[in-house]
Amino acid sequence: MLRYSEEHQWVRRCSDNCYEIGVSAYGAEELGELNFVELPKPESKLYAGMALCVVESVKAASDLISPLSGSVIEVNAMLENNPALINESPEQKGWICRCKDVAAEEFEALMSPEEYQRYIGQSPA
Repeated sequence: MLRYSEEHQWVRRCSDNCYEIGVSAYGAEELGELNFVELPKPESKLYAGMALCVVESVKAASDLISPLSGSVIEVNAMLENNPALINESPEQKGWICRCKDVAAEEFEALMSPEEYQRYIGQSPA
């Protein structure tokens, strides 16, 4: 199950101590076609509310904000050569990184899919 942040990032629990982070479909659409992604470094620390990574589109360069705190254990290396994966498959193949050492409370505090749909002004599907 995905959870969402107000900054349009999603988080998926992969296992007890593994969480995947990406950009929501709505967020990817708002960013425009991406042509560059500066991924976080493996083993780096993420802090909720701080920069997760940098993306560049035809519109502008933007910091993506981390929806939770944890340690990066893997990045999606496919994005280095194909940043448009975030646009093409934002909630599947376009994931940004996987982390561990995440407080379950931080994950649970994020919005449910229904809450997120209301937040962006769309009716839940």
